[in-house]
Amino acid sequence: MVAKRTNRSPKKRMLRGAQLGKQSRSQQMARRKLSLSELPTRSQSARDRASQAVDAMLHDPRLRATRASKRYRVKVATIQKYFGATLIKVNGRFQIRTSHSQTVYLPDEHGNPVPLHNPSRRQRKQASDYLRDVGRYLRGNKNALSKWRAKKIAGVELVTDGRTLVSIEPALSDFSLYRTLNGGAS
Repeated sequence: MVAKRTNRSPKKRMLRGAQLGKQSRSQQMARRKLSLSELPTRSQSARDRASQAVDAMLHDPRLRATRASKRYRVKVATIQKYFGATLIKVNGRFQIRTSHSQTVYLPDEHGNPVPLHNPSRRQRKQASDYLRDVGRYLRGNKNALSKWRAKKIAGVELVTDGRTLVSIEPALSDFSLYRTLNGGAS
């Protein structure tokens, strides 16, 4: 049996193996799955800009990935990193798939985020309006939540009790519709 010869000497092979073992922090983080709340602030910001670019491409099918990336100050590679499943390459250009999934978060009675997976456009709009009205209520407009009493969005009971909202206000200060910062969900 004859051993297969390689062009590299044993010393070069060892050096190559040592280089493969060393990874930058970003490479290590890319390999490990992180929840959105664990992402660094800079990465959350980049993901938000990439999400806006993807949303713009969904609304305007003629908008190319390069134009959207320039408009929202994000690289096409960043859009690929976070939303690679929504991009397809057609004739050498990236286009958006029409089925785009997104998770929206609503607060529960304890201030923890409750995820809504793949809500419709109407449900996303309702969730946004509800959170806007919660903010208005907390700033002093006592009638802001009157239209949301005993309502649900995608099966999630909306919190409209004034005492409950005041008690969970610290948790709501870091609350966001599309990502969570208070560590309650991924």
